[in-house]
Amino acid sequence: MVRHNNQLPDNLPQLQNLIKRDAESYREEFLQQYQHFLSVLEIFRLEPDKENKRLCESIMFLAQVAQCYVEELKTFPQTIVDLLKTHSTTLDPEMRNTFCRALILLRNKNLISPLDLLELFFQLLRCPDKALRKFLENHIITDIKNMNAKQKDMKLNSTLQNFMYTMLKDANPKAAKMSIDIMIELYKKRIWNDAKTVNVIATVGCFSKVTKVMVASLKFFLGTDDQDEKSDEDSDKEADLKGVMMANRVNKKTKKRKKQLETAKKLYNQAQKKKTKAVSFNFSAVHLIHNPQGMAENLFKQLQNGNERFEVKLMNLDVISRLIGIHELFLFSFYPYITRFIQPHQRQVTRILQFAAQASHELVPPELIEPVIKTLVNNFVSERNSSDVMAIGLNACREICVRCPLAMNEDLLRDLTMYKNYKEKSVMMAAKSLILLFREQMPTLLAKKDRGRPTEASVEIKPKKYGEVQALDHIPGTEALLNAAPDLEVNSEDDDNDESDSDDNWVDVDSDDEVVEEKKKGITMIKQSKSEEAASDDEDDDDDDGEWETDSEGCSEDIEEEEDQNEKVKPSPKSANKKKNKSKKQDGSSASNQTEQDDPNATTLTSKEAVQELALTKIFTDADFERIEEEQIKKKMTHNTRKRQLEKEKSEFVKLDDIEMIYKKRKTDKDTRIESMKKGREGREKYGFKDNRHDPFCSKTNREKLKNKNYNMIRHKARGKVKKSFREKQLALRKHLTHLKKMK
Repeated sequence: MVRHNNQLPDNLPQLQNLIKRDAESYREEFLQQYQHFLSVLEIFRLEPDKENKRLCESIMFLAQVAQCYVEELKTFPQTIVDLLKTHSTTLDPEMRNTFCRALILLRNKNLISPLDLLELFFQLLRCPDKALRKFLENHIITDIKNMNAKQKDMKLNSTLQNFMYTMLKDANPKAAKMSIDIMIELYKKRIWNDAKTVNVIATVGCFSKVTKVMVASLKFFLGTDDQDEKSDEDSDKEADLKGVMMANRVNKKTKKRKKQLETAKKLYNQAQKKKTKAVSFNFSAVHLIHNPQGMAENLFKQLQNGNERFEVKLMNLDVISRLIGIHELFLFSFYPYITRFIQPHQRQVTRILQFAAQASHELVPPELIEPVIKTLVNNFVSERNSSDVMAIGLNACREICVRCPLAMNEDLLRDLTMYKNYKEKSVMMAAKSLILLFREQMPTLLAKKDRGRPTEASVEIKPKKYGEVQALDHIPGTEALLNAAPDLEVNSEDDDNDESDSDDNWVDVDSDDEVVEEKKKGITMIKQSKSEEAASDDEDDDDDDGEWETDSEGCSEDIEEEEDQNEKVKPSPKSANKKKNKSKKQDGSSASNQTEQDDPNATTLTSKEAVQELALTKIFTDADFERIEEEQIKKKMTHNTRKRQLEKEKSEFVKLDDIEMIYKKRKTDKDTRIESMKKGREGREKYGFKDNRHDPFCSKTNREKLKNKNYNMIRHKARGKVKKSFREKQLALRKHLTHLKKMK
């Protein structure tokens, strides 16, 4: 059968479409195109540096129909791979890009192994073609992500990671930088988020001779993103929205401009949503390092011997301080090194103070950190500096003492606490925050007037010595659950109980119902007696000591109140005896409470055993943990006062805002000032003209009507009432005298 008007040899897209529909019918045309490809390929090999569009068209055609003729095109993928390996640097950029896209098509049809293709693409990262490198980077990340979508291919991942290890050491800086970017992106996408990837970046990337590779690796462990670029993009979108809205107001209303305005609003809303979302940093990479001590030492050696920019040095210091703080390392030479930079005029000094606090932990000998604190106090906390500098110095001292309280000595602390009465509020608040910290950790170092009123929590505090570990045999706060536990009830120790019941403090779940009822009755009697005793104590305290005032201003007001309360007269022994007599009368009906008063040591011992038993036998629920937390908060409250600021929790990283936090009265904008003015006018008489007439609807005089008239209406009258100046009077008099002379 002869085909008329057959244009298939010249129209490759049409032939490609027909082959995909019926491959066997068009086998001859395909073989003809394949022979044409081989002949064009031989011509290309003679001059590989020149562009050959016919070869690119043939390669893309064969890549599109390769799944239809698998046997005929068995060697086709390897042919393209060999071309790229041999002529990767001499190829025309367009042809090189076409060859890569053809290989990606073959990879999507599973006609080439992913390992061979990825290794080739990693080698092509050396090419001096930025567009190609970006294209290959996106494909590598997407391909590895798709391969690990359903299940992680550990064998393939391990092979690629080993190959990446060699690529990071590549002499070509562009290839090494692109490789580290790919590894970091795969870690962020939780594809290669294992310890092997982290340690490859730690051992090779952080110590690379290429500065860009080293900086990218350090940023990876710091968990920082390009926030500046994001903020610039958001500001550009906001400016574009304002421009579109202004144009929509002025220009003619059309459907096209309306669509543009809606699109701009959508983009702006998306940008605002991104701003409100919390920035999520993945800091777990620092925890996955196998040899943190060796890494910290090598980084510090690189820092001392290197000659990098100051910003790169700060990154090194940040990573070293985080390693020391998280893994509690010993790097004694780090502290004298960083002490040299603790000067108010030093560039980025607040970040250096942040690093000093991050590198402090309880296992560092206090005599190493004590010189850092002394240098900080001498250079910052001095009245020759500004109040902001002094406040930053006190905040930095507080952050260091949170992690290593033993580094502060008593004399220095008492000198710093004297700034609680300083004239500037920023310094005063920073000093009081330091006082609150040591109230929780080591109150004995403070002066007696600064320790505040004692609480249950402060009484239980036992200052730790260097290297001491306090292991608890119970969960603090579980005593709140003793009376509420359904399966564990405290004995009332009544005289009517049997000897077997009086020996044990716990009731078995499988015991008789009568015994359980008796225990519950005893517990309710104890609760009533304790509540009555607490009420009587409250009344006595109100009678003797007066009312303890509450305040909601913050920690500074707490300290001032407690200083005033310490100066009050203590209750006399007579009032104390009164309290005892009252409690004894009210508790006479409860035999268990009498035993508690007679032998308090026995009851505390019993309660300790009960708490330990509760921790071993009970599974705590969410409600139980809430009650435990409430109990811990109550311990930190003084009698009849509000909940005060809790202990500052020690976190892995020091926030820069905690050091730069300066208490000042911030400048308010115009809207805020107007709103405060309106609030002040509430409930006040209306200001302005007051009409004192009895009948407000009566007519007004002409003089009153003038006040509401437009100025242009009464301008001629207003001119006549203006008094003449001395010069005008002088000229008028001269004119009058001249006129008189002429008349004579």
